[in-house]
Amino acid sequence: MAVAQQGADPATSATGEIHADRPGPRMNRQVFGQFAEHLGHGIYGGIWVGEKSAIPNDHGYRRDVLDALRAIKVPMVRWPGGCFADEYHWRDGIGARAKRPVKINTNWGGVDEDNAFGTNEYMGFVERLGAESYVSANVGSAAPSETAQWVEYMTSPSGSTLAKERAANGHPAPFKLNYIGIGNELWGCGGNMRAEYAADLTNRYALFAKAGGTNKLLKIASGPSDANYEWTETMMRLAGKNIDGLALHYYTRPRDKVWGDKGPALGFSENEWASTMAHTLQMDEFVTKHSAIMDKYDPEKKTWLVVDEWGTWYDPAPGSNPGFLIQQNSVRDAVVAGVNLNIFAHHADRVKMAAVAQMVNVLQAMLLTDGARMVKTPTYWVFDLYKPWQDATVLPIDVTSPWYHKDAFALPAISASAVRDTAGQVHVALVNLDPTRAIPLSVALTGVAASSVSGRIVTGANMDSHNSFEQPDVVKPASFGAAQIAGGTLTATLPAMSVVVLDLH
Repeated sequence: MAVAQQGADPATSATGEIHADRPGPRMNRQVFGQFAEHLGHGIYGGIWVGEKSAIPNDHGYRRDVLDALRAIKVPMVRWPGGCFADEYHWRDGIGARAKRPVKINTNWGGVDEDNAFGTNEYMGFVERLGAESYVSANVGSAAPSETAQWVEYMTSPSGSTLAKERAANGHPAPFKLNYIGIGNELWGCGGNMRAEYAADLTNRYALFAKAGGTNKLLKIASGPSDANYEWTETMMRLAGKNIDGLALHYYTRPRDKVWGDKGPALGFSENEWASTMAHTLQMDEFVTKHSAIMDKYDPEKKTWLVVDEWGTWYDPAPGSNPGFLIQQNSVRDAVVAGVNLNIFAHHADRVKMAAVAQMVNVLQAMLLTDGARMVKTPTYWVFDLYKPWQDATVLPIDVTSPWYHKDAFALPAISASAVRDTAGQVHVALVNLDPTRAIPLSVALTGVAASSVSGRIVTGANMDSHNSFEQPDVVKPASFGAAQIAGGTLTATLPAMSVVVLDLH
């Protein structure tokens, strides 16, 4: 999406054009991936409750969570971290659960980690979802041989000692391992490394991570955070020929001056709404500039930019363990999700995979659980709206947007993307970042033969409207009837702080 930069333009309506006659790249379904780390209740209680739990489960996996994630067609799950990955030793999580070692999760809350959810449990989870597997290897505190043996355990056909051990643990056939992360945040919790050293290790660990049989394994390097362009330059220059993807991490924080003061998830001011949106829009700048560096070394765009940690990060929920990163999820998060997904669509030529952080109970979660209860968040419903974007062809869309002004912030009010799905239908996503006013919009449909339109909307009565266990349906999709097509033009009025997805017929 191209947005005209207009400064203090007084316009109150938006105009644009969809260029379906100039189709762009495919938006990989993997962009809608998820992240599940051993953190708080993200795994235990969120995904895994064990076979003996009174909570309805499928061999230990929560049925309600499985059903909800299947419904949004989760394409990929990244595991086991995160910072947890570079202290994780895979052998701790295989074999009889009663004999697995109990360790301390030193990264997240200092709680016991009994390793009940290990490699076989993770692979069983993605198999039940019909999702691809993305495992983060331990580069920070383990030798290359440990990564090599883990890959062999997962992928080797029958015959090798590790394949026989896998079979003894209940899975005679090789697992399908799609992606392996060569460490996580090697510049930080993965080892506090210099970029040159991290690139050397990436070459070394990637070399020995050899999949067995017919398993095709893509290798994702630990890339930059935010605007660390030097890291991307160094990694692509020194390791670019040995990797299939480069990870980018960026979290939206309303307050970004002091790490321990990010702002509350609920009860925030409009100023913090505007700050959140301004920081979210920075994703486009970061992706653009990191992509340009990658283009220098990979002009054919064979190496994926993998935004495998993105989303909002607020102060922990009052009264919770601060190491569990529990936060509520509101209409603000829904708008953030829509904006990010539109940005990824705009960069579909390079952004080939992503993972929102995180799947259940942590940060910008899809789902929240409490005992036997589960609630779908506003972010979940945005992912539901965007399902047609998975593997769709991106259609260029130009929007001239009015501006949203609040205090020191001046932002384009409208974010948009358009696709032609795998069945040939055109869909348009429109996000109104302005929490105070509805915005009329008119979009010319070039190359689109459509005469009618239907759609759904996610919005709320307040900036922090959210779903709770007591009131689980405060924010959920509703039918959107305020759009029409006439004379080759799509018109609509977008309510304040809304995410609208329109289906053109």
